[in-house]
This record gives sequence, C-alpha cells and structure tokens, in this order.
Amino acid sequence: MVALMKIVRPCWKPAPEDGRGRGGGSPARADGLLWYKDLGRHAVGEFSMAVAQANNLLEDGSQIESGPLSWSEEAPGPHGTFVGVYDGHGGPEASRYINERLFLHLKKFASEQQDMSVDVIKKAFSATEEGFISFVRKQWFTKPQIASVGSCCLVGVVSGGILYVANLGDSRAVLGRFDGGFREVTAVQMCPEHNASFESVREELHSLHPNDPQIVVLKHNVWRVKGLIQVSRSIGDAYLKDAEFNREPLLSKFRLPEPFQKPILSAEPSIVTHKLCPEDQFIIFASDGLWEHLSNQEAVDMIQNSPHNGIARRLVKAALQEAAKKREMRYSDLKKIDRGVRRHFHDDITVIVLFLDPALVNRNFYHGPVLSLKGAGVPV
Repeated sequence: MVALMKIVRPCWKPAPEDGRGRGGGSPARADGLLWYKDLGRHAVGEFSMAVAQANNLLEDGSQIESGPLSWSEEAPGPHGTFVGVYDGHGGPEASRYINERLFLHLKKFASEQQDMSVDVIKKAFSATEEGFISFVRKQWFTKPQIASVGSCCLVGVVSGGILYVANLGDSRAVLGRFDGGFREVTAVQMCPEHNASFESVREELHSLHPNDPQIVVLKHNVWRVKGLIQVSRSIGDAYLKDAEFNREPLLSKFRLPEPFQKPILSAEPSIVTHKLCPEDQFIIFASDGLWEHLSNQEAVDMIQNSPHNGIARRLVKAALQEAAKKREMRYSDLKKIDRGVRRHFHDDITVIVLFLDPALVNRNFYHGPVLSLKGAGVPV
C-alpha cells in the first residue's frame, strides 16, 4: 500500500468530500496510474472524467467547473459549465499554471461583461499566456529550461444554450449528435487542431513566415515547427515566442541558430460557437493521447453504446488496449509498466465526457451545488 501511494500522490488530488469537489455521483478514485471520477453532475447534465499517466511527472492538467461563471454568484452573471484539458510538453509547469489561472481569468472578464462571450474567452487565454511568460521571465536565471515548457489548451464552456470551444494545439473536442435520418449518433469535431502534420497548418506557417523556408521541417518523418515542436499554437514555449529566451543558458538543442523578429508560435486560440439543440447528446474533451488510438466516431460509438457511469475510464482503457496491441503486448502487461517508461508506449491521456440534458441546456440560472474538480497533475 505504501508503494502504491508513492505512485499515486504525485499524480492526483482527491476531490474534497463536499458539494464543491464532488458534484454528486461517484467519488474520485485512483488505481495505480489511472485517476477517475466515473460519474458526477454539472449544470446541464452528467459528466465522466479519467486521466492515465505515462510521463514520470504527469504533464496533462484538467478541470471541470460548474455553477456561476463570474464572480457574481447572483443573476445576471453567466452560469453554466467550464471544461479544461491542458496537455503539457517539456514539463508540467505550463499545464499546472493554466489549471490554476485560466478559469479565474475567465470569471474576471465574465464579471466585467456580465456575460459569456468569445471576447471573454480570448481575454482569459491572453491573460494566462501573459502571466506564464512573465513567470518564465522571473525564473529565467535560476531555471532557464522553463522557457521550453508549454501546453496545449482546450476549453469548453456551456452557457445560455451556447457551446464555446477554444483550442490551442492538438487536443480535440468532439460532439456526439443524433442523426434522425440514420438513427445513429455521429461525431462532429468542434475545433481545428494546430499541428504541423496538417497541410493547412504548414501553409498557415509559411504564409506567416514567408522569408523562412525552414519554418516547418520534416524530421524523422514528422513535421515540426523549426524542427523542434509539432504544435503551432500553445501557452508557454517562450523560447519560440520571444527572442530574449533564444540564448544561453537555454540548452543548445532548443536554441535557434538565427534570431527571429516575431513570434514563431501563437497563443491565439481558435474559437468555435455552437447553438446547442436537442440532437446534441454529449461532448468529448480529450488530449491527443486518446485520439492517437481512437477515431472520433469510435469514441462516439463507445459512448452511445455504454452506460454514462464510468465511460471516460472505458475510453481511456480502450486507448490503452490499442496502444498495447500496436506494440504486440497484452493490456495487462502494459498496466504493469511504471510511469516514465510507460511514455514509450503511450502519452498521458485525459478524457472528460460532458452529457447534455436538453431540459437544462437553455436555462440561464443554476441552483444546484457548485462543482469544482481538478483531475490528475495537481500536487497534493
């Protein structure tokens, strides 16, 4: 038991045993490198959440917040549900920073506007980016490698019958929508991905940097921005946004041989809005650790054909089974591999499934318990 807790403690933060942490349903639990909350309630339905760790220090962060979305807990401030999935790279610092700050920024700007909007979300992303770059600047002389740490950032907000999806990087939000004609639930991807593997992203980078023929490089059969990183948008990654960090004492493998005049990576999120309708059944928010092994439709089909309770955990398990299959090994053997070494077989995986109750989606008020739950990656 002691050995198990040594593994679990760095990986997860148990939900407080009250309305703020649990939101009803099953308690949050951990099983080795898997953290999960099988079922809970949010403002417009139920949710299920799971995280599987692969890195030595888990780099994914995640949260779900439900209730008031501004500092004014009374009307007319917006109410609803906020979901965040933060897939870090280079270390956990950026994803942890986002996990602690982004939602607070969103509440601040929503309070100022007394509403939820694309502008509120953009301002929250911008404030989070500025705050983290400032943090990097303060840490530069004692911990220079933090300039190479960044995170993808996927956010979903359901408020006033509108779904907002904002994305930086290659996490993904997928809507499950009932198609009456085919009598099935179809997958609708709700956000573009900012990964250099997509030709459209490479074209965008070339248009933004027309004088740099090396802006994207095919390295070891993988397209990378400047030969270094696959994503073109992120929070952090200061070494590719401000030339002041493109120097010693940053490790030479991160330093570019030539100075740059404007940011190479962007922190401008792609934001999609969607008026929810009764056919919209659920939304999957997940880091690319899931999508490396499951297609959009495969994930939607699993949810449609399974009970709500524990569905996020089943999606994670399905991805792990696929990862094991690709390496010609048994799932039971994969589970025995410890964090760190596990990263050679799969990435950290975060999944949040948000079910939508049509009777609740369009309400402009919420009188239930306030939900605030962070997944794995938050130190105890």
